[in-house]
Amino acid sequence: MKVAIPKERRANERRVAASPDTIKKYKQLGLDVVVETGAGKEASIPDQAFADAGATIAPDEATALSDADIVLKVQRPLTEAEGGPDELALMKPGAMLVAILQPYQQRDQLQAYADAKVNAFAMELMPRITRAQSMDVLSSQANLAGYRAVVDAASEFGRAFPMMMTAAGTVPPARVMIMGVGVAGLQAIATARRLGGVVSATDVRPATKEQVQSLGATFVAVEDDEFKEAQTAGGYAKEMSPAYQEKQRTLIAETIKKQDIIVTTALIPGRKAPILVTEAMVRSMKPGSVLVDLAVEQGGNVEGSKPGEIVDIDGVKIVGHLNVPSRNAIDASMLYSKNLLNFLTPLIDKEKGLTINWDDEIIKGTALTRDGALVHPNFAAEPVAAKS
Repeated sequence: MKVAIPKERRANERRVAASPDTIKKYKQLGLDVVVETGAGKEASIPDQAFADAGATIAPDEATALSDADIVLKVQRPLTEAEGGPDELALMKPGAMLVAILQPYQQRDQLQAYADAKVNAFAMELMPRITRAQSMDVLSSQANLAGYRAVVDAASEFGRAFPMMMTAAGTVPPARVMIMGVGVAGLQAIATARRLGGVVSATDVRPATKEQVQSLGATFVAVEDDEFKEAQTAGGYAKEMSPAYQEKQRTLIAETIKKQDIIVTTALIPGRKAPILVTEAMVRSMKPGSVLVDLAVEQGGNVEGSKPGEIVDIDGVKIVGHLNVPSRNAIDASMLYSKNLLNFLTPLIDKEKGLTINWDDEIIKGTALTRDGALVHPNFAAEPVAAKS
């Protein structure tokens, strides 16, 4: 059984879907691994490292994907309509495609997977269950994004981060606010604290207060009776009343004025990112302040942020870097490739080959297409009958 790892061709993508360590594990599972030449170059993994791990190096993508039973990618395949090679056309019918496929943002491409009879699996749809934690690409990549956001903020900030006491005077510490306390937000808090910043954070879920405080940061929220009941049994936020929302906006607006750096991380699957910081709030900040919008590719949390740009509003910078995990391509590739390995390992039988239990919760959560049909309940036009 052949596993193919092609080079990523989308702009701003430096990651690769395998590492020498995961290739060794695939070989132990009895798989033949083919890596396109140069696939790991941007992640500082030379072809020789893949070859030493047991992979065959293919001279081009067509050779790598030819007759591949499993295709591992970071991002979705390019199409001719996007001005690139038609990567999907290089895959054989029945092949298993595993990648971050952006099904909510790229619904039109889902039918193309079905038409090509490629069994496509979207890793970002991994169920949030205990046994799938090691396969959770959103968490592994968000962790690095939270770290990198603070590093990027520090590089744009015109002052030192920690307090410094010198004979010439005292340099005050940077005041940092993290908006959204998920995986990225928690790592951003920890990183800003390590750099010596005075950190605060806000989130609409009451349970995050303890997490924020455990990292040495201050929790900012209107903590009234409504707030205490603002979380469902499943850990999700409830919609707050207009009165509460107004009180919270007033508190956040006053808090933002005092900050030097803000990192926003709020994303909603399948929907535009919510605006957390208005232009008026941006203009209320001191010149030299920096905002890093990690949601810029989904519409942005900061009003005025632009994908791939650093915007200056009255001396306040809004950083909108694209594909932030890829800015730490080496570690991001290592973690992502391990997520893929953990996902595939239970599906491989040395004697039978690829054995997919289509009734498994993890498979149901990630499978978009099967045998020429859209099967994911969130995207299929009609319910698909279970196949034997």
